This record gives sequence, structure tokens and C-alpha cells, in this order.
Amino acid sequence: MQYGFTLPADYDMAIIDERIRTKGPLLDGFPHLRFKAYLSARKNDAGFTSVENLYAPFYLWDAPEGIDGFLSGPGFATLSRDFGWPAVRTWIVWHAEIGPEIKSARYASQRITTISAYSDLAAQRETASASVHSAVQNGALASVVGFDPSCWTQVKFDLWRNPPAQPQPDTQMYAVGHVSLPTEK
Repeated sequence: MQYGFTLPADYDMAIIDERIRTKGPLLDGFPHLRFKAYLSARKNDAGFTSVENLYAPFYLWDAPEGIDGFLSGPGFATLSRDFGWPAVRTWIVWHAEIGPEIKSARYASQRITTISAYSDLAAQRETASASVHSAVQNGALASVVGFDPSCWTQVKFDLWRNPPAQPQPDTQMYAVGHVSLPTEK
């Protein structure tokens, strides 16, 4: 699941940094949450090629009850009050791998691509799943791939300790300010 906000070019992104710092830990241990990566991108940041200021958290849930619990809860109500009512994108997860060092993620890459009409979805899922495994072997701390059959898109999302040397074209890079995880038992 992901929602995002495009912020004005002159927006003080330190406000987003502070929001992540103070509100990020509030979702640690949230029911059915595998992880939430608090993501931001700054326009014309020397390290990224973002054309806009963005705040766009990415979530991986274990069950739909987690999505409902969050969207129906006070955290999302506060977010909507502060930034507006966002469109929430969801994907059916084809494959996800989460490594033990996910908490040390500082960068994220996300690529959303169109799935061609009449594609062999089973073959596409197999290829996408292999890309998750490959990303983890190449240093990703977590990797997720999923698809949205309502608009026929595929998402590939990776978390990194260091930015990838050469992201694929059309990849949005983000800074990761906090990663919320399940409470350890």
C-alpha cells in the first residue's frame, strides 16, 4: 500500500523530516504490519533525480485487516487533516523478502511499470519473484513486487542501506527516514 503527497517546490522539507522523526515510531508494532518505510524525496536533491518534493510512505501488510485498521484509525485521520485526502494505491503482493537488517534502510527505489494486455501473468510473476531474490542478493535489505489488476501495473520496491549505483530508468528514489516493524516477541 502507498499514498503520496506532492509538495510545493518551496516547501520546507524539514517539516516532513520532523514529522517522520516524531510520528514514525507510533506505527512500530502496528497489527498486521510487516513494515512501513517513511519515504521522502527532495526536488533537485544532488543525490537523486526527483523533480518534485514528495512524501510517500510505503507499507507491506500481512492481512487486509491491517490496511483497514490503519486507514480507519486516528493516524490516517491526522494525516488527512494535515495534508489532504490522498488516493491510496494497493497491490497484490507476488513476492516479498525482508532481511534482518531492514531497520538500517536509508534509501528506497520504486519502479511502477505497465503490464501489457494479455500478458502471461504467471510468467511475469515468476520473473518478478526472481527479481526480488536478485535484489536481496545484490544488497537490498527488503524487496517487494506486486501488481494492481485494476490498472494493470506492477510495482518493484526495494530498501537499501546505500543507494543503488545505477537505478533502472523511471525509478523513483527516496530517502528513508524511519522503518516501522512488528514488535519483537
